[in-house]
Amino acid sequence: MQMPEKGRGWDEVRAEMIARGGGDVDWRSGKTAVYVFNAGEDIHHVQHDAYGLYMAENGLGPLAFPSLAQMEKEVIAMALGLLHGDGGAGAITSGGTDSITMAIKAARDFARANGKPRTGHNIVIPRSGHLAFHKAALMMDIEIRSVPLKNDGSYEADPAAMEAAIDAGTIMMVGSAPQFPHGIIDPIEALGEIAARRDVWLHVDACVGGYFAPFARMNGVAVPAFDFEVPAVKSMSADLHKYGYCAKGASTVLFRSEELYKHMPFSLRDWSGAPMKTPTLAGTRPGGAISAAWAVMNVLGVAGYREKQGLVCGVREKIEAGVKALGFDVLGKPMLGLIAFRHPEAETLALYAAMRARGWFTSFTAEPPSLHLMLSPKHADVADAYLADLAAALADVKAGVTAEKVEARYS
Repeated sequence: MQMPEKGRGWDEVRAEMIARGGGDVDWRSGKTAVYVFNAGEDIHHVQHDAYGLYMAENGLGPLAFPSLAQMEKEVIAMALGLLHGDGGAGAITSGGTDSITMAIKAARDFARANGKPRTGHNIVIPRSGHLAFHKAALMMDIEIRSVPLKNDGSYEADPAAMEAAIDAGTIMMVGSAPQFPHGIIDPIEALGEIAARRDVWLHVDACVGGYFAPFARMNGVAVPAFDFEVPAVKSMSADLHKYGYCAKGASTVLFRSEELYKHMPFSLRDWSGAPMKTPTLAGTRPGGAISAAWAVMNVLGVAGYREKQGLVCGVREKIEAGVKALGFDVLGKPMLGLIAFRHPEAETLALYAAMRARGWFTSFTAEPPSLHLMLSPKHADVADAYLADLAAALADVKAGVTAEKVEARYS
């Protein structure tokens, strides 16, 4: 496409944009269980309006926009309050990858400041740890030591195997709360004991669970210690745009103390322009992402989050019982909003295709092959329909009916 010589009217362009979205997944109906966290139209409107109020403002300029600086400060304070991080510090980032990258950068610079060599670093991470760690390590020339999970069906990180992978070049070890592939919370307390004993920076990737697990615990779910409550945890990543139900892209990177946080920002005076300091990977930071996060957290409050996360835990329990009744095996013991399950008599990708043909856009896990759901409050409305379609899809796959035939049946 070339830029048009003359512009078109907004009404025409807007209509085309809406038409182009006609082939996208129908997430508003609840038939999508990945990419979108659907907390309802009321929260969607809060996101939209709050983002628009500060859409032109730039989080890069706190002196120009003290309103954004104050909102960011208050979002971080709320986050630290939820995650036992009193006395800590942090920043809003563009997403989980940004948060993880900056945590690694801080750990690397902390290691250098405390006598470790400038090169030859490694990170010890469970096999289930998010690929964002691999991406960040690639950019910083850091070795990733991916450690197999426990061989007991729990799908948890193996603390003993991770300790065996630590050496003098280890600048970070990682645990997840929960990890993405199976929705399982790693044994953070056990990892913390190792981190303290071996003097290694422990990062908890709570991109999925950081704004979920505290409220699940308030609702009576037996969530184990996973945050700054564990003394060895030095940093955490927690995504606002996941179970914080805030507008994309917004995450938080959090540190146990201001002293640790000081290793994260980038600052430079030695160039032709004015001195500049940026706390995160990005320079310009969309003001709308900050304002929308602040707004949603204030609109929902503790009571609102407890209600939303209670709905998600409830629908996960319903899906879990329903798939087990169909003969599926649930992987491990999920506690929050993610669940992965497989059937011993049906090929996973065939089931995935059969459900796609019925309009469900979800995900799957590779190790082991399994269907994967990341549930939202909206899914409480469609859980029965999902289970009914899954039963039909299972019957079709067992009978050898192709996804193409199923799609033709529903078109």
